Amino acid sequence: MNRASSDLSRRLLRGVLTALVLLGAWEGAVRGLQLPRYMLPAPSRVATVLVERSDFLLEQAWITAFETLIGLVIGAGAGIALALLLAVLPLARRYVLPVVVISQALPVFAIAPLLVLWFGFGLASKIVMASLIIFFPVTSAFYDGLRRTDPDLLDYARLVRATPVQTLMLIRLPAALPALGSGLRVAAVFAPIGAIVGEWVGSSQGLGFVMLQANARAQADVVFAALVLLAAMALLLRAIVDKATRAMTPWQSETD
Repeated sequence: MNRASSDLSRRLLRGVLTALVLLGAWEGAVRGLQLPRYMLPAPSRVATVLVERSDFLLEQAWITAFETLIGLVIGAGAGIALALLLAVLPLARRYVLPVVVISQALPVFAIAPLLVLWFGFGLASKIVMASLIIFFPVTSAFYDGLRRTDPDLLDYARLVRATPVQTLMLIRLPAALPALGSGLRVAAVFAPIGAIVGEWVGSSQGLGFVMLQANARAQADVVFAALVLLAAMALLLRAIVDKATRAMTPWQSETD
């Protein structure tokens, strides 16, 4: 077994052991305190709901996953494009960057109803919401990486009379890829949140809609079942993005 496989095995083992301890404590607390199901369902009850309503829950999960993935692609693409623009155009840094920063101070719940009004109750408003949440972490991380290029590398570029485009593509962009990877990892975790918020505000499908309806009926076990699927979705998306960013920066060593 190579080192990468061994590290992955240890991480999985630690994750499984931690999950088992937490689930055991949760189950024991619910049974010991005799908490009603509508207040806090036991993990065993949540597992039962996942099995009994698997077809329905998975169908709704696929809808949320689609919104999340499309939102991640659009938000990350827009963030990368804006970061490049800010890096090469001083005028954009003066006038666009403050607007981007201020926009992040607006609560997403205040924006979500407007997006539903503008884009309707379908998938579009949820995708836009997911894109907006993803957009800022990617823009911020990538732009920070672009403007922190090693000065020695920039001096070398000037010495060999590289053009600004060559300097950007051959030096600044590769040097900023680790920072972009960090932004994408953060975005992967936040991506489902945008879709869920959009579904809460206005939808007739998706895990957010399931949780909203179940909460209104005091079906806490269904809410937790949807949360389990949402957590699994976020972990899977984070793992995929992490794998992609590692492939994108093979020269960067990482430690546990």
